[in-house]
Amino acid sequence: MKQLYPIKFEPILKERIWGGTKLTSTFKKNSDKTNIGESWEISGVEGDVSIVANGPLKGQTLKTLLQTYKGSFVGNKVYETFKDNFPVLIKFIDAKTPLSIQVHPSNEIAKKRHNSFGKNEMWYIMDCDEDAELIVGFKEKIDTNEYILALQQGNILDVLNTEKIETGDVFYIPTGRVHAIGAGTVLAEIQQTSDITYRIYDYERVDKKTGKQRELHTELAVNAIDFNTYNNYKTNYDTIKNKPAKLVHSPYFKTNIIELTNELKLDYNILDSFVIFICVEGNFSLNYNEDEFNINKGETVLLPASISQVTLKGKNAKILEVYL
Repeated sequence: MKQLYPIKFEPILKERIWGGTKLTSTFKKNSDKTNIGESWEISGVEGDVSIVANGPLKGQTLKTLLQTYKGSFVGNKVYETFKDNFPVLIKFIDAKTPLSIQVHPSNEIAKKRHNSFGKNEMWYIMDCDEDAELIVGFKEKIDTNEYILALQQGNILDVLNTEKIETGDVFYIPTGRVHAIGAGTVLAEIQQTSDITYRIYDYERVDKKTGKQRELHTELAVNAIDFNTYNNYKTNYDTIKNKPAKLVHSPYFKTNIIELTNELKLDYNILDSFVIFICVEGNFSLNYNEDEFNINKGETVLLPASISQVTLKGKNAKILEVYL
């Protein structure tokens, strides 16, 4: 059995009706398409399983690594819980035009209806136009009947909460929260491994391939929506130079941010989990044993659970640190 090491995966690029060119032009993803909306960086989703891009394990799938290395790869408790199913999905998203307004079902609803996990997720804004905004939640508390009436009358946008965004903003999107990524936004998305989305409204857009409007999931969505309002939808946080700082710690994943200006030695001896590093600004090197792995903006690397100590080096990098 080959020894584990920091692993990069081949990006899985997805054309989307709302996609743009920034993932290929700015983040150097390899495609000649002009509407790449998503780069799936690490995925265990059936039909879209990531393939190793570097080192002796190059060409093997994420599924094969799970089956072969088990707890050494993801952590013993993680493997006991999820077996051969990788628990998180890491994406970059480029929204040239707005995404549909949507909601994700809870674990309970997703299990019952789709035999799937729910889809709790978080966003880190990597780049955005000056006037870019997101839709997150409702402006005011409404009930089911008021919501359906707004849909029927074409006024759904009037009852939804919009948030102006800047680079570095963070939003946690629990299941049940209505949301949409606005035009001119590039973000990193960390989520449970699930591809279950209920589309509520899609601006009456027509898919060029089918010539039809995309399917809406009005009835499925109603029972999945959280109609409450909240004081603050944005995650407040402070960075600490050369030290992980808390962003979002949920039951499904934990994410910290590292503002790297020098050298940082990390010890994961007490952490029974894999670790994912996502470079959201600048670049850095990851040193393990005597090997050095260079990670640029828009790249992702997975540290198997069996690796307990690494050193990060960089002068002006921001890194998302993800684990269970």
